[in-house]
Amino acid sequence: MSGTGITTGTVRGDGVDLAVYEQGDRSGPTVLLVHGYPDTHAVWDEVAERLAERHHVVRYDVRGAGASSRPAGREHYAFERLMADLRAVLDATSPGRPVHLVGHDWGSIQSWEAVCTMPERFASFTSMSGPCLDHVALWTRRHASRPSPGNIRRGLGQGLRSWYIYLFQTPLLPELAWRAGVGRPFTKALELGEGVPAREGHPARTLAKDGAAGVGLYRANMLQRLRRPQERRTDVPTQVIVPERDLFVSPHLVRGLAGHVPNLSLRPVPAGHWVVRSHPDVVARWIGEHITQVEGGALTATETRELRRARVDRDRRPFEGSLVVVTGAGSGIGRATALAFAERGAEVIAADLDPERAERTAVLTGLVGPSAHPYRIDVSDAAAMEDFAKNVLHEHGVPDVVVNNAGIGMAGPFLDHSVQDWQRVLDVNLWGVIHGSRLFAAQMVERGQGGHIVNTASAAAFTPSRSLSAYATSKAAVLMLSECLRAELAGKGIGVSAICPGIVNTNITRTSRFVGMSGRDEAANRKRAARAYAMRNFGPEGVAERIVAAVREDRALVPVTPEAHLSYLNSRLTPRLMRLTARLKVT
Repeated sequence: MSGTGITTGTVRGDGVDLAVYEQGDRSGPTVLLVHGYPDTHAVWDEVAERLAERHHVVRYDVRGAGASSRPAGREHYAFERLMADLRAVLDATSPGRPVHLVGHDWGSIQSWEAVCTMPERFASFTSMSGPCLDHVALWTRRHASRPSPGNIRRGLGQGLRSWYIYLFQTPLLPELAWRAGVGRPFTKALELGEGVPAREGHPARTLAKDGAAGVGLYRANMLQRLRRPQERRTDVPTQVIVPERDLFVSPHLVRGLAGHVPNLSLRPVPAGHWVVRSHPDVVARWIGEHITQVEGGALTATETRELRRARVDRDRRPFEGSLVVVTGAGSGIGRATALAFAERGAEVIAADLDPERAERTAVLTGLVGPSAHPYRIDVSDAAAMEDFAKNVLHEHGVPDVVVNNAGIGMAGPFLDHSVQDWQRVLDVNLWGVIHGSRLFAAQMVERGQGGHIVNTASAAAFTPSRSLSAYATSKAAVLMLSECLRAELAGKGIGVSAICPGIVNTNITRTSRFVGMSGRDEAANRKRAARAYAMRNFGPEGVAERIVAAVREDRALVPVTPEAHLSYLNSRLTPRLMRLTARLKVT
């Protein structure tokens, strides 16, 4: 027994000695973590430590790696030998009780073989960055038989990712490279490409030997299965954690997987191949949730929602299990957006300055989707927004989508705008977006699962007008803020979209300020504007559809109406004409 509570031992496999490591609560469910190439059991250190609080965690160095035996010859690395080793570990650490299997890279590849050939030994399976070779072969043949541009692109993409597999089929060269010191650039590449710095145990001190021996895994199994795939199906509850930036395994390989795995969940994560090192909190949490669900344990409302979202179901709506926050949800674009997401299965937080309108939106969204939650919020109030974000987190969890939509209109000559006018329009239109983006982006980053932020700007952001100095300035700032946030948060898997609607028939025309005129003239201008917008007859539902599409397609900038598209095009191609047009006085 070591000081870290890890028990080490040896299990006799199929002609080899396997180094086995156990830790955690032996009365809890047993979790078996299987590492990949060219790693050892130590790649799981961070994940194992987190799981050990509630589980009996077992790891072992597969043959050819770490402290286990390294037999020579490719025949010693065939699936049959690997399965015999795995059975030996199961018999020694969890006799008579199914375990929860977790595999990464080659550990996942051999785990797929295990759950398909001896499913009775497993209560659940979590796969990462290592597909079933038979499924890959069938996926490749499907794409080749239907050579559409998309299928060709996806097939070539995986082919390029698999460059090292071809290299490993060459005799002697890979072994010589490992013995010549390729481990050093490999370690540096992990840090630079994956954000995974070296630490004690990973990469292992035995890396050169492990890399040279483990090539046998590819030579003994890869081409044989790809040439002659077998039907591989399992009823073991399976979740696949899909690193979206994996340089070796295409996320597209999960397409069609439900045909082989009826009980399937997919959980994408903005990470690279070594997700077990870069995102151990996320990986451990998802493994724990999967196990708890399979074991029939208690789950929080947030965990239940996220598991529902991950579940692969033909009838599942696109935002099923997602949490969406919409500000300015009491009417117009905000209400239409809340309804659009609810219709697609999202749980909605409807926030508005008017609590009755927020309540009404929540009732309407609840009729077409899951239950919704109304909140009264003044987006210009920094302290109130802090409390709002904390309440959402504690009561509902981290939102997957945030739509910063609340805004006000203001028009009139620049010199007639008071300091208070400027303060008000910037507080709501700009600071409201800043508060919402800052607070909820922080939650998304902390969670580590990505997300999306939508900021409602305006066609006025790129359409100068002599009568919209304050309003256009606030919206132009929102547009630039969105562009900057998109650049900064991309590395965290968080998309940011700026929506520029154009002339849309909403309530904003009836509440806009017209400065520099009498109350009577202001009322007349509001009526005139409302009439013009009504004649335009472009409703907020059209904007809501574009917002949903922007999230699904991760669009950066979305002009909505035809005039918004035209203004954006002119701002790029004929800026001088736009400036001349801005001088016109509209009456």
